[in-house]
Amino acid sequence: MKLVRIFSVLLAVSIGWVHAEALPAVAYSDGVKFDNSFNEAVFREGVTRFQSTFDIDVMEVNPSTSDAFESALRELASQGRSPIVAVGFSYAPALSAVAPEFPDIQFTIIDAVVDEPNVQSLIFKEWEGSFLVGALSAMRTGGAPLGFVGGMDLPFIRGFACGYAQGAHYVDDDARVMVRMIGNTPDAWSNPDRGNALAQELVERGAEVLYAAAGGSGIGVYQAAKSSGSYAIAVDSNQNYLHLGTMLTSMVKRVGVAAYTSWEQAVNGQWQPGVQQLGLAENGVDWSLDIFNRQLVTLDMERDMAQLRERIIDGRIRVHDYTTNSQCPVPLLEG
Repeated sequence: MKLVRIFSVLLAVSIGWVHAEALPAVAYSDGVKFDNSFNEAVFREGVTRFQSTFDIDVMEVNPSTSDAFESALRELASQGRSPIVAVGFSYAPALSAVAPEFPDIQFTIIDAVVDEPNVQSLIFKEWEGSFLVGALSAMRTGGAPLGFVGGMDLPFIRGFACGYAQGAHYVDDDARVMVRMIGNTPDAWSNPDRGNALAQELVERGAEVLYAAAGGSGIGVYQAAKSSGSYAIAVDSNQNYLHLGTMLTSMVKRVGVAAYTSWEQAVNGQWQPGVQQLGLAENGVDWSLDIFNRQLVTLDMERDMAQLRERIIDGRIRVHDYTTNSQCPVPLLEG
């Protein structure tokens, strides 16, 4: 099979379908590569898939701190790597500095917009996917309070919470969503102990579902849900398998698919700079149903979720985007 892939790529190059100079790379966000979240989704659904499809290696770097982002991007660009996928909004300042220095290098950033002629910016409509898992939470619990634990306190993370609350309120006008944020620095993404403590506090206040948008800190939230007999909702990658009977669903952001597509576009000579926004209609976000959470989602709930999904896609339901207007149309309970 490997020889077949090699032959296919060489044939495509020879007749002009593929750019032979594609030397893709990825710069992961700070934190571990296998974080059960953002970085790991890019690796599993992006890097491994691309390498197996095209038999082209992807250079991977994983800076330990955000202070090293700029030097990591500059080193990859100096090697002629392209496209270089920068994983996460924290790369925006570094990419803004490096991209103009290498006008012939293609850069892609996930979860941020960098306005340079050689940068492709991929952002996601997290509020649409969060609406769906909020609706599912209200269906599952029938009026019980819901909890949200965010990582770093940023507008786009609060956008997850706002979308979640909108979905819950769509199903139940009396739904209550309690919000907690882990911190104000990048360390908030890798503090599972703090995530666990906040989740326990929410459970004590009656929360029966805990939705975490907290990177690696979400591991602590899921553990708290398991220990208390509550439900949890994961984010970014599908983590339904973690705790059977606990993980109600995962709000998946297909960041790995986005990275793969960027490299694939370059290989096929179709890569374009500019902003691309990926929601339900673009298959960029969704909720996940599989063998691991099938017993928690009834057929009626699945049917209702499919209807809500289609209503968002066709515009009958408009989910408020907190990042453009920080007045969430439904209340979020804090403190």
